[in-house]
Amino acid sequence: MSGEISPTGKRSGSSPELRASHADRDRVVDVLRIAAGDGLLSADELDERVEAALSARTVHELTALTADLPPVSATGGVTGAEVKDVVRIERVHSGPVERTGRWVVPRRMELEVTYCEVTLDFTDAVITHGTLRIDVNMTGKTLTLVTRPGVVVDTDALQLTHSSVTYRQDPAGRDAPVILRVELAGQKVHGRVVVRPPRRTFGQWLLRRPASS
Repeated sequence: MSGEISPTGKRSGSSPELRASHADRDRVVDVLRIAAGDGLLSADELDERVEAALSARTVHELTALTADLPPVSATGGVTGAEVKDVVRIERVHSGPVERTGRWVVPRRMELEVTYCEVTLDFTDAVITHGTLRIDVNMTGKTLTLVTRPGVVVDTDALQLTHSSVTYRQDPAGRDAPVILRVELAGQKVHGRVVVRPPRRTFGQWLLRRPASS
């Protein structure tokens, strides 16, 4: 049966006084993080609701935390069943590897790549959990991560050999609540790692130009 599922993952008709499970709480936290990433919740609201979700005892308490948020569609690509635990990418001297648009972020990625460009664009990605670990074994070319407000990248565990890291943040998103922490680990030999916000469209560029006198 398709249609809409409550943020706790239960179909309509479930008793609101049922005890909430760990999985119920986790699903609500995922919905709250997505809502914060879409600008529906402020950082303070996110923190407050996540704390309440983690301490909730019944389904009724969880439902109240998401009552004013859009429901999750069973066919919209945001269900937990579609979130993969591990995605492994192996490429050698091939075309570019790209994850763009509305792709579902897994819990972990393994990059075994030799002389191939890799781009992971989180601008419209479906984020249903708080951390993505990327195990990198990459030689040559550039690994590019395109962020959005609330997506932060940690490169401290990445070993660089004849490589460099460029990290550019969007000043407008510095105060956004963190919805995804990307942890890079492993090694990058030759080439670059670039972390940047989306490039401005021509219309956005025009709006930011100083007015002519």
